[in-house]
This record gives sequence, structure tokens and C-alpha cells, in this order.
Amino acid sequence: MIPRMNLKNRTNGEKGQNLVEFAMVVPIFLILVFAIVDFGMGFHAWITVTNAAREGARVGAVGANEATIISKVENTSGSLNDDNMTITVVNPQGSPGDTVEVTVAYDYQMITPLSTLLGLIGGGFGETIDFDATSKMRLE
Repeated sequence: MIPRMNLKNRTNGEKGQNLVEFAMVVPIFLILVFAIVDFGMGFHAWITVTNAAREGARVGAVGANEATIISKVENTSGSLNDDNMTITVVNPQGSPGDTVEVTVAYDYQMITPLSTLLGLIGGGFGETIDFDATSKMRLE
């Protein structure tokens, strides 16, 4: 005669298994979620910096002075921190046919501690990422 195992006896040794698996998977999942969020916000900052440089060059191409160009760049990059942004304007209000050049440099501050976490496992990068965009347009 073969003894039958009760379902209760079979699961007694597995009471904490779900909790242990959850504790092992959650940190990896959270790092992945934070990386996706940081990538998205960094991508937004990069696109905004590129667009701001283009808008500043366009304003400069129609004869605006340096202060107006810088103001346009700052207004276009409204969601970014102006303290981390450097705006350089070359040849504003030159003669028609010359080129106005607007360069925007931005230091993106990461919002998650990914650099610290990745540094612990051998990879990693700094806490800021530098985005630069240069736009040139001919003066009208």
C-alpha cells in the first residue's frame, strides 16, 4: 500500500518561498524601472536642448541681438534648469550672408542613484550627463 501525501504536508516547506523570491526580484525590477524613467527624462532634456539651440539660431538669423537670442533659448527650454545651462552666441547681428551660431550646453542631473548602483557592480558613469547642441543659420 502506497501512503498518500496530504497537500498540507507538501506545502509546509514552501511557506516563505514567495517572500524570498519577491525580495530577490524587486531590487532588480526597481533598478530597471528607474533606468527607464531616467532615460526618458534624459532623452527629453536632449531634445529640448537641441530644439532650444535651433530656435535661438532662427531668431538670430532674422536680426535679433544676443540678449534676445539668449532669452528665446531660455524660454524654449522652459522645463530645464537654467542654472545647469550655458548659452554661447557667435556672430549675432552680422552682415547678411554671414552665419549666426548658437551653442547650448546642459548638464543633466540624473534623478535616480543609478550611477552609484552601477558603480558597485563594476560599471557606472557620473551623476551628470552633458548635452551639447549647436545650430548655425545664415543671417537674412
